[in-house]
Amino acid sequence: MKSYGNGKPQQCIENLLRITRGEVPYDRLRGLDPHLIDKPAVIASPQLVSDAKWLLSTYEPRADTKSIDVVALAAQIGKFRIDVDTHIKQ
Repeated sequence: MKSYGNGKPQQCIENLLRITRGEVPYDRLRGLDPHLIDKPAVIASPQLVSDAKWLLSTYEPRADTKSIDVVALAAQIGKFRIDVDTHIKQ
């Protein structure tokens, strides 16, 4: 995301975490790695956290990421939720 002309940073963070890599034309690196999406949360969690940190630091400069947690909803079938704690820069 750009540092100006966007919606609220919280909404941009939410949108970024819903995109899979390769989905955005002309910016194929934006989004989370699609190979991690269907893996069990126990296996994908460390890689997904580092991928989400990189994604947010690269594409949302208006926010500092404090912590990212992957919560397993149905760990064996790849269902999880990503909880992000951020601080919005003024």
